[in-house]
Amino acid sequence: MWLYKAAPLPHTLLLPPLHHRHTPTPSSTMAQQPISLPAKLINGGVAGMVGVTCVFPIDLAKTRLQNQRSNERVYKNMMDCLIKTVRSEGYFGMYRGAAVNLTLVTPEKAIKLAANDFFRHQLSRGESKLSVFKEMLAGCGAGVCQVIITTPMEMLKIQLQDAGRLVAQRNLAVVPSPTGGGGTMLSCSYIRPVSAMQITQELLRTRGIQGLYQGLGATLMRDIPFSVVYFPLFAHLNQLGKPSETENAPFYWSFASGCAAGCTAAIAVSPCDVVKTRLQSLNKSSNEEIYSGVVDCVRKIIHKEGPSALMKGAGCRALVIAPLFGIAQVVYFIGVGEFILGQNPFNLYSP
Repeated sequence: MWLYKAAPLPHTLLLPPLHHRHTPTPSSTMAQQPISLPAKLINGGVAGMVGVTCVFPIDLAKTRLQNQRSNERVYKNMMDCLIKTVRSEGYFGMYRGAAVNLTLVTPEKAIKLAANDFFRHQLSRGESKLSVFKEMLAGCGAGVCQVIITTPMEMLKIQLQDAGRLVAQRNLAVVPSPTGGGGTMLSCSYIRPVSAMQITQELLRTRGIQGLYQGLGATLMRDIPFSVVYFPLFAHLNQLGKPSETENAPFYWSFASGCAAGCTAAIAVSPCDVVKTRLQSLNKSSNEEIYSGVVDCVRKIIHKEGPSALMKGAGCRALVIAPLFGIAQVVYFIGVGEFILGQNPFNLYSP
């Protein structure tokens, strides 16, 4: 493993605030010291679980908004989606699919954040700081690595998240008003629960392992550009908040930098996310199209719903990704993994 030798921390020593912590200069950390991969994996896992728990209901609304067609609108916007979800499925309906996400987000975020650090370290050999191109290259490597976990995780999560929309769409009824007009309401029938394990077993039985990796191309199209944009942008924004070259930015600055970079990257790749969601949705209503691939999906969306449909759920996605990566970067920068392993944390985000 890529472990560096560090003096053990006393058991009574508490980790000081980030703005008081000193790190080695970029030349000494990046050019001479290897990273601690186990610590980075722990940091990424903890960061992912904290972030997902906080923003999962918004992610559910994003999936349902992206999947609904213009001629069969069940939800008007994010708040309307969440209110109708609670009314028809109960409070925990907003967390449908959260279990599989929390289970797999640990390795997914761990791989993403640790891979970026690893590639930055490998690309910085003999250099005091990375060029923007190398930062983008490291982000690209991180995006490629994470799809091993991201694709099956998203595949299972989408089936669970979208089940309520399909039931609501079938139960949509027009009820005459007392004045003779019409009004639309949703039936409050509950959904028969289906577990992620049942979906996994059915996919493996009918389609094999490739069934879990349906939409892999679209996932790569989303995650690689996202990482290419996010990691360099975060590194440079976070650098602006450093009091000096030998100190980390304050935790609130890292949070704000993660939010800003995450929001920008999320909106930039929203069309790819819509395509990925459509391709990975196995259960469709009778009026919904079946897509043969990425190009066919894009063509049919533009033809039947207009170019603006490729930005469906973009606001929700920005609201999900911004705090998710803000929280993730703060947890990651605290250095929980290094603290557990008795090491001195340092980061490789100096551009």
